[in-house]
Amino acid sequence: MSSFEALELDNELVRAMYSMGFTKPTSIQSLVIPDAMEGADILACAPTGTGKTAAFILPVCQFLLDYPNKEQSSVRALVLVPTRELAFQVGEHAEQLCQYTDLTVGVITGGINYGTDRETLESKIDILVATPGRLLEHIQTESFDCRDIESLILDEADRMLDMGFGAVVNQIVEQAQWRKQTMLFSATLEGRGVRNFARDILNDPKEHNASPSRKEKAKTLQWYHLCDNPKHKDALLDYHLTNTIDSCVVFVKTRERLHNLKDRLFGLGFNVAYLQGEMPQDKRLAALNSFKSGEVKILIATDVAARGLDVPDVSHVINYDMPRGADVYLHRIGRTGRAGSKGVAISLIEAHDFIWVGKVARYTEDAFKARVIDTLRPKNKPPTISKKKKPKTKKTAKAKLGRKKVSAKKRKGARPASPKE
Repeated sequence: MSSFEALELDNELVRAMYSMGFTKPTSIQSLVIPDAMEGADILACAPTGTGKTAAFILPVCQFLLDYPNKEQSSVRALVLVPTRELAFQVGEHAEQLCQYTDLTVGVITGGINYGTDRETLESKIDILVATPGRLLEHIQTESFDCRDIESLILDEADRMLDMGFGAVVNQIVEQAQWRKQTMLFSATLEGRGVRNFARDILNDPKEHNASPSRKEKAKTLQWYHLCDNPKHKDALLDYHLTNTIDSCVVFVKTRERLHNLKDRLFGLGFNVAYLQGEMPQDKRLAALNSFKSGEVKILIATDVAARGLDVPDVSHVINYDMPRGADVYLHRIGRTGRAGSKGVAISLIEAHDFIWVGKVARYTEDAFKARVIDTLRPKNKPPTISKKKKPKTKKTAKAKLGRKKVSAKKRKGARPASPKE
């Protein structure tokens, strides 16, 4: 589709998209919205930063506008997401899309007091964005009723399964059994997990696997620095924070390392915010808001922020610690280069991390090469990855034994047997 008007969306929804700076539908939006507006269940795969939130919010909004129910005060559309950060991001995006309509949006997540939840649920909410655990608590205490839900959306379903929310989501899905439509979005459909999950909850879905256009793809340049030791790694990080970045997310692997790095950077005069798991929600929001507003240029985070952090102008991602998987690496670097803008991802690799060089290159199918800063050149050579020798099979052992016997006969002057013998 070349325009939002061609999707036959309400004029106020089109107006909202233009006011948000979008000029035409992305690949995933062009694929999903027509089928979703026909009422079909959707199974969609789309990379981060390609406009998938609007791909499910716009058709939901269109349905609610086409079939208003003024007397009904219960939630009619439910969006389940895996993390608090993503819940607030989706909620904010949905509010922007609804800004010229009378539709209302609410958000419920863990980490917020139940009084705030009650205020949200008691107000007239058309679209509710929620994390599974907290919503199930409200269902079990009968403070939330799923019977009026007409549209159910599962965003980042792969992540929800990874986090162990499968059983909880299934309970919520069962409670919303009178729904008219279900949409499932995932960053990947590889493996049996997501597909089995989808088969149980979707009814004859339309499947869409979006390959974003060149303009939509993240333009992220990635490279790594070899680090001799932790002191050398710190020096490389300090160099980039001082000389290179405009705004940056620095990823670490544990909370302990996060606080050690935060304290060290504070001591050097850097103004930083941080984000980690099991953090009070008010502190999370304060950290994110200070980073989004540009008040703070450096955000240190564990992988709780690898998904759900949507800040348009993050110039760099720095992997201070390499992640536990290549898929997590891809989500980390997706925090920069969003919506077609340019970004840079830098990884600081010590000897024990070097195995990730090949893994990342294979997984991303992109160049992943070393770069050097003249004043901080590594003194040690990169480690070599030894190739494992193939284990000897019985056949190989027998063949070698046979060759040894023939050689022994030759040494004794025995005539080799002819083929006829």
